[in-house]
Amino acid sequence: MSSDSQGSVKGEAAMMLSPSGSTSSQGPPLSPSTTSKPPELPDELVQAGWSKCWSRRENRPYYFNRFTNQSLWEVPVLGQHDVISDPLGLNAAPAESGDSTLGNGQRKRRSSEEQGAGPNISDFMPLSCLCLNHNYDIYWDLDVQTNAVIRERPPANHLPPHPEIELQRAQLVTKLRQHYHELCHQREGIEPPRESFNRWLLERKVIDKGHDPLLPSDCDPIISPSMFREVMNDIPIRLSRIKYKEEARKLLFKYAEAAKKMIDSRNASPESRKVVKWNAEDTMSWLRRDHSASKEDYMDRLEHLRQQCGPHVAAVAKDSVEGICSKIYQLSAEYSRRLRQTHLSLLQDPPSETCASPQQSRLVYCYPVRLVIPSPPLPRVELHFENDVACLRFRGEMVKVNRGHFCKLELLYRYSCIDDPRFEKFLSRVWCLLKRYQVMFGSNANEGTGLQGALPVSVFEALNRQFGVSFECFASPLNCYFKQFCSAFPDIDGFFGSRGPFLSFCPVSGSFEANPPFCEELMDAMVTHFEELLEQSSEPLSFIVFVPEWRDPVTPALTRMEASRFLRHQLSVPAYEHEYRSGSQHICKRDEMYYRAVHGTAVLFLQNDAGFAKWSPTPERLAELTAAYRPSSSRTSSLSSPALPCSDRHLICSYCRSPAPVVHPQHTLHFLQQNHNALRPLDSGIPPLHQLF
Repeated sequence: MSSDSQGSVKGEAAMMLSPSGSTSSQGPPLSPSTTSKPPELPDELVQAGWSKCWSRRENRPYYFNRFTNQSLWEVPVLGQHDVISDPLGLNAAPAESGDSTLGNGQRKRRSSEEQGAGPNISDFMPLSCLCLNHNYDIYWDLDVQTNAVIRERPPANHLPPHPEIELQRAQLVTKLRQHYHELCHQREGIEPPRESFNRWLLERKVIDKGHDPLLPSDCDPIISPSMFREVMNDIPIRLSRIKYKEEARKLLFKYAEAAKKMIDSRNASPESRKVVKWNAEDTMSWLRRDHSASKEDYMDRLEHLRQQCGPHVAAVAKDSVEGICSKIYQLSAEYSRRLRQTHLSLLQDPPSETCASPQQSRLVYCYPVRLVIPSPPLPRVELHFENDVACLRFRGEMVKVNRGHFCKLELLYRYSCIDDPRFEKFLSRVWCLLKRYQVMFGSNANEGTGLQGALPVSVFEALNRQFGVSFECFASPLNCYFKQFCSAFPDIDGFFGSRGPFLSFCPVSGSFEANPPFCEELMDAMVTHFEELLEQSSEPLSFIVFVPEWRDPVTPALTRMEASRFLRHQLSVPAYEHEYRSGSQHICKRDEMYYRAVHGTAVLFLQNDAGFAKWSPTPERLAELTAAYRPSSSRTSSLSSPALPCSDRHLICSYCRSPAPVVHPQHTLHFLQQNHNALRPLDSGIPPLHQLF
């Protein structure tokens, strides 16, 4: 690793200890409680094998690692080592040993590598060398140091990732998706709403207390509000956008026919049966005798039919749809139990059920999630490159990532991992990481990209420069801009810098950016967590939140933030005048990296008094942030077609059945400009047609 990178890592180590010591280059972030006693080693360093020793020759302390025989004069950095600071000379490279190691766990390069030869899958070289001769667009800044302060926490009790388990998890999630598809088709005669399964996973993880990182297994309530709402919206048929009069006529006929068929085949009350059958037959009679009606006439008639029949159809479908939600959850819980048993059998020392450790009192700068359970030996993962794409294969299952993001993962791993200094487990963990996110968001074209969308680089730069933002509340190792972030999967993301899920992350001080996945349940839980953190801390604490500006109807999360006593300022970025970075940035083409937002974005500043005093949203700062949000002129041509920043818009473009987030301007541009609030999922009841058409 370069000396610059090493310097950055050392700085982070010093900062992590600064709240209780005096080694920080930034100064103590909180009310200092410094003493003359030197800081003790954090628990995570002790668990990694480090201990503090005394040098009689130099008459000063040094640090020794009993696992790797490394020694340092300075306080060790998690997962890092600098050969220049090796007082005992234990890591000097042997002269001609092919298996010798250098500092930071790097293998000494062979002559073929020094001449630029590419890596082979069995002899892994320092990955940062792979990026030196390639020109990449960098969408991150890993040199920004954190100002997020937390109370020291013990290592997490998650089971360490393993390719065998990740492969089985992928197979079980695919099987669960198939069950969902079959249940929707067999019980309701509909296709499952697009990406509703992905949103179900997100919504369930907000309340899940189970052991599996992906499959829900301990949720209350069992019936998912998200899945129930979306399936009900498509009953008795999915209403697609229409363009011509004949399409409106066919849609009206299909709705009347489907409503009558459903009420005849279900256990409906006599009154419901009478109302639906009479309205359906009246509509069909009108269609047979009136052939001169306009498109507007058909749409008005459909509006009337839905208002009359919709509540009765929903009532008879309620139990069946709840059965779908319950069945999917029960299968998920069974798969989770089966997967955990297999996972425990792979561990050399299975964990015992222990009580959670009490929260520590010492304040430190935030650090990545650590696992208390040691990782078992991991199987071999093959690596090869196809042009600018890194391909990792395990048991015939291949995952891909472009070279730039592959090198980014390598840097994050160097900064964050403490148990693998020689990168022996790196490829296996990268494979698990890529497979996990691929499985969560689906494997279809463009599926799930909106759920991982990120702000443009220029916005992150302005946030850091003007508001001291150094931390992302919702990100992943694949789309993060800073090296400190929260993400969904602490068991695998922690090796790449994640601080764990945001809803269980409790900062005392710092400046944060929050751009959550557009799942209403998750956004509502996020606001509750913000309020609690701001209420409890008297130190500078700031959250700058980016959420869709849905107003018809307004989302509970947006309403609560606008009414919060911690709201210091709010601004709105209009639709089509700003962009997002694609959630598939680690694999997509360069010209697909950014896309326009088809709805407005609300930017809200939630700060306590100390945070407002330190990072106040002044007019000058807001002007720079607004300017940074404008799409780059160099990308204007590629951004001419609007796209969805969230795959949560399953109603859009169903006219042409194109996959989200692609939106065809000839079909939807004028409609979206007039009715962009109609794109959010409908909460309940029977929505007016103007929200759909």
